[in-house]
Amino acid sequence: MKGARLVDFIVGFFGGLSSLGVSVVMPIVLTIIGVLFGAGFGKSLKAGLTVGIGFIGLNLVINQLMGTDLAGAVTAMVTRFGLGLSVLDVGWPAASAIAMGSIVGTIIIPLGLVVNIVMLLTNTTQTADVDIWNYWHFAFTGALVAIVTNNVMLGICAAIINEVIVLIIGDVTAPLVEKSLGLPGVSIPHGFSGAYVPIAFAVDWILDKIPGIKDINIDIRGLQKQFGVFGDPVLLGSIIGLIMGILAGYGFLPQKGADGTTTPGFLAIAVSMGAVMVLIPRMAALLMEGLLPISDAASAFIQKHFSHRGKIYIGLDSAVGTGHPVTLTLALILVPVAVFLAVILPGNKVVPLADLACIPYMLVLVTPIVRENGFRGLIVGIVVLAVGFYIATDLSPLITTAAANVSFDMNGAAAISSICDGANPLSWLIVRLGTLGVFAGMIILAVGVVALAIWNRSRILKQAAELHETSDAKTA
Repeated sequence: MKGARLVDFIVGFFGGLSSLGVSVVMPIVLTIIGVLFGAGFGKSLKAGLTVGIGFIGLNLVINQLMGTDLAGAVTAMVTRFGLGLSVLDVGWPAASAIAMGSIVGTIIIPLGLVVNIVMLLTNTTQTADVDIWNYWHFAFTGALVAIVTNNVMLGICAAIINEVIVLIIGDVTAPLVEKSLGLPGVSIPHGFSGAYVPIAFAVDWILDKIPGIKDINIDIRGLQKQFGVFGDPVLLGSIIGLIMGILAGYGFLPQKGADGTTTPGFLAIAVSMGAVMVLIPRMAALLMEGLLPISDAASAFIQKHFSHRGKIYIGLDSAVGTGHPVTLTLALILVPVAVFLAVILPGNKVVPLADLACIPYMLVLVTPIVRENGFRGLIVGIVVLAVGFYIATDLSPLITTAAANVSFDMNGAAAISSICDGANPLSWLIVRLGTLGVFAGMIILAVGVVALAIWNRSRILKQAAELHETSDAKTA
C-alpha cells in the first residue's frame, strides 16, 4: 500500500513539474544541475532563467509568426485551390497533449530519467538528457503502440526503446553539433529531430556516390554575402512570405471576413516571415548564452571526477539549433515545398498546417550532417518531408484514436495527424513492428536496441581510452 502511494506521489510530482511547461521546467532543472556541477547557485540560477526566457521568446516567434500567420496563409491556399486533403495537421502542442494524457505519458518522465541514469552508469550513453519536457516524444510512440497492441506494458517498452535509440543518436551526432553550432559539451537527444538522422546520413552517403552531384555545394552563408542586401536573411524571409501571401489570395490591405476574423494583407505575411529570420536566431543565441556556463561547469566536473569515462554531454532541446542560418533558410524554402508535396504526392491525405513551424526542428541535425551544404540539406529536406507525409497519413487513424482516448477536442475534424510526431519515421518503425506482437516485433526491437547499446558502449570506451592516452601524453 505504501509502495503504491510512493509511486503515485512520484508520478504526480513529475506530472505536475511537466505541466509547468518547458520555460519553467528548464530553469529549475538547469539551476539544480549547475549547483551540482559546482557552478554556484547565483550563476546557475541566472543561466537557467536565461534559457527559460530564450524558450519563451522562441515559442512566441514560432507559434505566432509561423504557427499562426503562416499556417493561416496555407489554410487559405488549400481553400482557394480546392486541395483534396482530408487529414488535419493539428500541430505538436496537440500531439504532446495527447501523449502526456495517455497512461504511458503519466510515468514517462520518472521512467525516462531512470533509463537515462542506468545508461550513463553502464557507459551505454554519453548524454545526460535534462530536457525532460521533450520526453513526451517517447510517450507519443508508447501511446500509439499501446493502442495498436491493446497492451499498456508494450507501450511502455516501446517508449523506453525509443528513448534508448534517441540517446544514442544524440551521442553519435554530438561532435557534429559541437562543431556546427559552437556548443561544446552539448548533444541533442530530441525525439523528433533525431529521427531523421539515419535518413540524412543515408541520403548524404548516396549523394557522395553520384558523379557531378557529389561536387555541388550551395554555400548559403556565402550566397548571402555574394548577393549583398538581397541575400540578407531578412529579405529572403520576406520574399518567401510575400509569395505565400499572394498564393493564399490575400489582398494588399487586411480584410474582415463574414465570421468576424481579419485576414492580413500579403505585405503583413512578408514582414512576419522576415521577422522569423531575425528573431529566431536572436532567441537561439539567448538559449546558448544561458547554456554555456552550465556546459562549462559540467565539462570541468566530468574531467575532474570521471576521467576514466568518455566525454559526457548535456542533452538539450533541438531549439538551440533552430537559429543556424542554413537551417533557418532551408526551413523557410521548404515551407512552400511542403505544401506542394502534400498536393502532388499520390496517397497523401495530410494537409500541413500547424506544424509547418516545426520544419526548422526537422533540419537541426540535418545541417551538421550535410556539413552545412545547402544543396544537400534541401535534398534531405524534400526526402524527409515526402516520407513524413506518408507516415503521417498511415498513422492518422491511430493518432485520431489516441486523441479520442484522452478526450482531445479535434474541432470537428474527422481525422487528425501531425508532422511532429505523426511524421516521425522512428515512431512509425516502432509502432509498425509493434503490430507484430510481443513474440515478434517487440523482441526484434529489443534485440536490435540491446545490440545498438553494446556497440555504443564499445565506441564510448574506445573514445575514453584515446582521451586518456592523450591526457597522459600531455602530462608527460
